[in-house]
Amino acid sequence: MGELPHEFPARRGFSISYMGKTLLSRIDPIAQGEKLVSMLPLEEGTLYFCPSPLYGYGLSILFNSLKENSVILCVETDEKLYEISKKAFLTITESKTLQLIKAIEPAELCAFVNKTWGKRVFRRVETVRLGRGWQLYTQHYEDMEKALRREIAVEWSNAMTLIRLGRLYSRNLIRNLIMLPKSRDASALNFSSAPVLVLGAGPSLDSTLDELGAHYGGKIPEQKKRRFKIICVDSCFSALIERGIHPDLVVILESQHYNLKAFIGFKNFKVDAVFDLSALPISTRIFSGDRYIFATPWTELRLIERLIDSGLLPETFPPLGSVGLSSVAIALHLGQGPVICGGLDFSYSIDAYYARCTPGHREFLMRQNRLKGIINAEAAFRTGSFSALSKNGKQVRSDPALRNYWELFGQQFGGNTRLLDINSSGLSIGVKTVSAAEAFAILNDDTIYGTTGSTTGAVTGGAKIKEFILKEIDTIDRLRDILSGAVHCEAARLEEFLDNADYLWAHFPECAGAGGRRPPITDLSFLKRVRTEIEPFRKLWEMSLNSFND
Repeated sequence: MGELPHEFPARRGFSISYMGKTLLSRIDPIAQGEKLVSMLPLEEGTLYFCPSPLYGYGLSILFNSLKENSVILCVETDEKLYEISKKAFLTITESKTLQLIKAIEPAELCAFVNKTWGKRVFRRVETVRLGRGWQLYTQHYEDMEKALRREIAVEWSNAMTLIRLGRLYSRNLIRNLIMLPKSRDASALNFSSAPVLVLGAGPSLDSTLDELGAHYGGKIPEQKKRRFKIICVDSCFSALIERGIHPDLVVILESQHYNLKAFIGFKNFKVDAVFDLSALPISTRIFSGDRYIFATPWTELRLIERLIDSGLLPETFPPLGSVGLSSVAIALHLGQGPVICGGLDFSYSIDAYYARCTPGHREFLMRQNRLKGIINAEAAFRTGSFSALSKNGKQVRSDPALRNYWELFGQQFGGNTRLLDINSSGLSIGVKTVSAAEAFAILNDDTIYGTTGSTTGAVTGGAKIKEFILKEIDTIDRLRDILSGAVHCEAARLEEFLDNADYLWAHFPECAGAGGRRPPITDLSFLKRVRTEIEPFRKLWEMSLNSFND
């Protein structure tokens, strides 16, 4: 059975001896816990994370002092210590404000928090260590704490993105519906067991492209001379073409106009592209090759649910916020072979922020003059930037935005045995690193190839989309009539129409910050703002409908 925890009385309260450690004070563990709790900051929206709470001494004081939207989450990894804590917590664990659970994996813990208290409820995490029990499983508790902090940071970052871009995402989705009959679902792509090279636009891409161009570049489309597949992000497409390298698939994700510079000079260029349903519409219409479409639902919307119910929503991928991360997710989904990453650096140097021949690099060169040289100190040392150690041991620079993407990459793909990363000046991304020579040996290994290709068939027909659009127009027309006073309806009916047309208000700050929960219908300011959103969106629906009638 192994060693059992030894509980023994202290001068006040009880202490525990276990696994060679005394976990609580032998003198006055109650006073010790109360002192630790009294030093904690009391703020609204705080998740108090208590690893190995043992008897929970002091938590009653914290429990009675909690501010609004604050809770206590106690986690115990050890089964035997959990049984002790469960008995001590018996009278208070029924409260939703204080929970005691057995340790689970960090991702499951974050899911538990979201399910129990909802998204975007907490703004910070405070760790409460009441004894030495947490030292028995230090790494596990640290991983859980980091996961909670990261989840809260990501949730609020997503809220800010939704406020800033949510309306644009919905507008782009509506405008891109007309592309469904002209495109194939991303699920139709099939690379089978063929190795895939995924390329980002980081500075280390240069060395990879030099090696790639030496063997597969030239005026003749090199796909005839190689069998492995190349997927590139839109911002590094021009760098490949400059070296005579023709990718098999370009990934287009950007919803704004920033990435249009990546397509200058490539109108009607014959290359296959896969694009997000919420991508900038004009960027999805540039290339003349086969089009494939996928979706990254940026938030929970009834509109997206209706697309699913109607069979119109294409293959979905998680919203990762980065075209590089989305490219890796797509590559892993398209086949069963190895996926090798290059140019996904999440870092830069003082003289190289992007790979050569990319739009960002060209813009930087054009800005050079007698007063501004090749050293971009402003970007390398701006507020929040920091020094980091790259895969090849060199010092590089990074910043909070790139670090967030780097952490998200590790969370989504870290440890994936199918993923490999070419050794370079980029940050380690949590997968096995190989040299350029080893990478190309894998890409050219004839023993791992199978049949590749894609299935045929468009996503859906135009008639089905027209029917969907007409229903959406009818919904917002009715909502407009109600909000304008032309039609009277019961409160419950208004609630239903508002919920069904949630894309009209999901980007409002008070809704995005509340996890998609809207204000009550008594909030006149909210209703007026919803009313102003109806006409612009109705025109977009009409434009999409008319495109099928032309």
